[in-house]
Amino acid sequence: MGEFKFSTKVEIKGAESLIDYNSRIVMLGSCFTTEIGNILKDYRFDVDINPFGVLYNPCSIAKSLKRLVQCKPFELEEVIQTNPTDAQSAKKYASFWHHSSFARTSPQEFLENANEKLGTSSQLLKNADTIIVTLGTAWVFINKENGEAVSNCHKRLAKEFERKLLTLKECTEELSSIAETLPDKRIIFTVSPIRHLKDGAHGNQVSKATLLLSIDEIVAKYPWCSYFPSYEIVMDELRDYRFYAEDMVHPSAVAVKYIFERFKETNISPLSYKQMEINMRLTKAGNHIQK
Repeated sequence: MGEFKFSTKVEIKGAESLIDYNSRIVMLGSCFTTEIGNILKDYRFDVDINPFGVLYNPCSIAKSLKRLVQCKPFELEEVIQTNPTDAQSAKKYASFWHHSSFARTSPQEFLENANEKLGTSSQLLKNADTIIVTLGTAWVFINKENGEAVSNCHKRLAKEFERKLLTLKECTEELSSIAETLPDKRIIFTVSPIRHLKDGAHGNQVSKATLLLSIDEIVAKYPWCSYFPSYEIVMDELRDYRFYAEDMVHPSAVAVKYIFERFKETNISPLSYKQMEINMRLTKAGNHIQK
């Protein structure tokens, strides 16, 4: 009897330029960015994760990278009140550039925190050699007042926004702007395996397909850009609901660790592996002491 194969292993071409402990990394994108970024942090790589909070769509990520390059401070006119219709909750303030985790109890407090993070991350981006961008969805919410995509609606009134699916052309233009903004960096694109089922199963697949086709064009055009197949690893190698969390939407902790191992073997220098083991032991020991 021949050997049985119960999954299809995704073939990943090893990167030409590998990450090591001299690398400086900036990561932007969906909450999958946070999970992989935190693993890199636990191994004590020099990494900055989501300086505007979690971002999902190409427009928001492209805008955020440009703002980091410009290091243009946020101003009072950009501050909005979050969840304004909830009279029972304390007032909080943020901006359409930021995730809700940046919301604060006053405009001044929000601006102070947002601009401090902007300044720090802008300098880190300037010195970085590797940018990792994780795209979550091609669906965007457009602010009707200025026609711009928002990073987060902050539970404001639905009538303030228009929801639309980016066309392949629009998506590719946004990703091209990322590549052209940072020609001196190595940019790794990936698509989050997290399922956006509020769009429906078909809507989620159309969205992911748009992102994948767009990235394919970018990687072919810009030699400093590459693609890591997080989405394909979950869809093909881990095609089983046991690799999802209880919500059946997010990958489980085991799946995230497996994806990181595939990333490690194709994008991190083997010369760093021993130091990674040492650093992880130090991180675990430190976490144990804190608890």
